[in-house]
Amino acid sequence: MTENVTLSVTGLKKRIKKKEIIKGLSFELQKGEVFGFLGPNGAGKTTTIRMLVGLIKPTSGKITICGYDLEKQYTKAIRNIGCIVENPELYTYLSGRENLEYFKRMIPGLKKERIDEVVHLVRLEHRIDDRVSTYSLGMRQRLGIAQALLSRPKVLILDEPTNGLDPMGIREMREFIRYLAEKEGLTVLVSSHLLSEIQLMCDRVAIMSKGKVLRVDTVTALLTEKERVIWHAEPLSKAKELLGQETAILAEKDGTLITANDESQIAVWNQKLVNEGVSVKGIEIKLPTLEDLFIELTEGETID
Repeated sequence: MTENVTLSVTGLKKRIKKKEIIKGLSFELQKGEVFGFLGPNGAGKTTTIRMLVGLIKPTSGKITICGYDLEKQYTKAIRNIGCIVENPELYTYLSGRENLEYFKRMIPGLKKERIDEVVHLVRLEHRIDDRVSTYSLGMRQRLGIAQALLSRPKVLILDEPTNGLDPMGIREMREFIRYLAEKEGLTVLVSSHLLSEIQLMCDRVAIMSKGKVLRVDTVTALLTEKERVIWHAEPLSKAKELLGQETAILAEKDGTLITANDESQIAVWNQKLVNEGVSVKGIEIKLPTLEDLFIELTEGETID
């Protein structure tokens, strides 16, 4: 395992009774990246996260955190990981600082100054001594992240970190997660159903369906691979016949033809259409959204 790999999953499986829930997952997370974990309801994301943080034991496979085998070196491995699953567990009748002091007692050898460090990191200095009951949802999420960062983990796992936030809160959380990765060097794994946010937030994504990882790649690579060319041409039937001799017609929609993108051939195909008397009124290159790609890869499944 290279120095920059902070979390490695190899051949991970989970069987409950006779049903195999997780079917041989393998992926790696790098230092300083935001990694998106996507999948429809029931795909196995939560089960996988529970295995990553040691809450349930895999049937087989290996999880390595910062070079430590989670099964064989549990204490050393788990020390390098922080996690929040949906809404963080906080004592609302206490102040933010009192919450952090309470959780600090559970971490041997942690200095008091660390509380001030994480408060500054999550930008809660102006409200840390107020009761948590007066906090907005976004502030509670940031306090939960501060709690998860107390032990200086190398990997932070956030399950639905923008759940319930308003548009401004979602934007602030996205920017904060990017800050943790880029400025603090943390690896952040984000599970979310907001595909547009994942597209803006993440460096790489794993797309999961029915207990399997279908693809792992950078967002840019995944979307560029699925670029489409939209042809506005008349007569459409003749354009379809001619283009069909050169490439696959992926769709015919609203008086246009859609083909895969091949930049080296677009000008050639266009010239052929013109030479054969087809009027080409426009050529558009369209980059799909992550949602388009997700639906295609999961054969129409939706994220809940």
